[in-house]
Amino acid sequence: MDFWQRYRAIDARDTRFDGQFFTAVRTTGIYCRPSCPARTPKAENVTFYETSAAAHDAGYRACKRCLPEAVPGTPAWNLRSDIAGRAMRLINDGVINRDGVEGLASRLGYSSRQLNRILSHELGAGPLSLARASRAQTARTLLVSTTMKLADVAFAAGFSSVRQFNETVAEVFDMTPTALRSTARHHPSAPASTSLTLALPYREPFDPGVFSFLAVRAIPGIEAGTATSYARTLRLPHGDARFSVEYTGAEYSGAGNGTGEGGSGRYDGGPHGRQLVLTIGAVDLRDLPALLSRVRRLFDLDADPVAIDGALGSDPRLSASVAAAPGIRLPGALDPQELLIRAMVGQQITVAAARTALTQLAAAGSPSAAPGDGLSRLFPSPAQIAGAGAELLRGPRRRIESLLAVATALADNTLDLGYGDDLPSLSAKLLPKPGVGPWTVGYVAMRVIGAPDIFLANDAAVRNGIRALSGGASPADFREVSPWRSYATMHIWRAAAAAPRTAISRTPAARTARPKATL
Repeated sequence: MDFWQRYRAIDARDTRFDGQFFTAVRTTGIYCRPSCPARTPKAENVTFYETSAAAHDAGYRACKRCLPEAVPGTPAWNLRSDIAGRAMRLINDGVINRDGVEGLASRLGYSSRQLNRILSHELGAGPLSLARASRAQTARTLLVSTTMKLADVAFAAGFSSVRQFNETVAEVFDMTPTALRSTARHHPSAPASTSLTLALPYREPFDPGVFSFLAVRAIPGIEAGTATSYARTLRLPHGDARFSVEYTGAEYSGAGNGTGEGGSGRYDGGPHGRQLVLTIGAVDLRDLPALLSRVRRLFDLDADPVAIDGALGSDPRLSASVAAAPGIRLPGALDPQELLIRAMVGQQITVAAARTALTQLAAAGSPSAAPGDGLSRLFPSPAQIAGAGAELLRGPRRRIESLLAVATALADNTLDLGYGDDLPSLSAKLLPKPGVGPWTVGYVAMRVIGAPDIFLANDAAVRNGIRALSGGASPADFREVSPWRSYATMHIWRAAAAAPRTAISRTPAARTARPKATL
């Protein structure tokens, strides 16, 4: 977007652009979200920034009226596969908090000086400033949504000291942490000893079909899901965690300020929508930023559904599906290594068969250190799969050997994949592995890095879904809706699942391409 396109967006107070850029006003020294209700500033006094960190570095502080840190994140970090996009995915996952700038740079294959130069040029702020803005956003969320002690909030948000926390909050928000907490519209009652409850901001519309997608693939003892809820255990860098997400009615009265954390703002549903409520049953506070980031990725909460639906709805094959399910989401991955294992197990078999195989494999996992709500185990680590998988897996010997080889490579770090990858790097790492083909690489790219333009042309369910949508058997790659073909795939899979068996023509292609489990 150029300057005048952005200026028209702020003049219209268009909420669709909140989180995608920030508006700084020289005469006030304040930066705002595009939909800020304050009077539109004169164009000559406005500077637009890609990130709030860039506005911080330029000397601006957050608007107390619109609270720009309370909005969903930008969808650009999935759209962009360049260094800036890959770096932001890792920063949001807490890599700088754990490994510092050097650790982030090494994961991306650059020196810290080069990375600082690239990010400063592309985003207007270096990696430390971007991480600082992420910590400030997490701190604000915890302050207005929980009754955690201020010291606990400081360390949970990733600050190294309470003093650093106080100084950052005062500089960014022009308020003390106590004053910022007092802005919450609804003050929460004291929570259980280890439980945190937060509302997750998102852009409307939101299709809850992502819950059903996860529910039918849930592994007993590790995951549990319904059409409106999902819960699981998870291994994080500093310990085990357990959480649940529920799509609730508007009557939920959690803490909030009306702009994304439990108030009446647009992002969390408000009076005209519904809440996404995250309950964290157990987590090491040092892992909280990573958990929040991964849950947001799992439910694709930073997506721009209006832009996606606009492109998909213009295709006559998809228009009816988009109208029936606006705001469809692309399910993410809580653990990249786990997702690769699940994808390999799910190749060439049905969802039900893959779930059975993964339930058997789950016996190799350890008991969770944070059990509860019927969830007592962790998905097995690559090392556990490499050690016990031969006895637990069933099927062709070559498939089992391929999966064990990949698990061994993951365990000894000769194969490393994560949120900082892009499609070329995933292809280079995975395609040489026996038993891994283009379908697996594409599926992993969709789920792990949120690649928006993947089309699994050889997937049998995709072929069946296209027939159900178009009534014909002609091949299609849907490049007309690029760069949103991953979302088109979700609509196509939904059509395939809903189509009666008799509607699926038994062409040679349909008989040859066996259905994938898409786990």
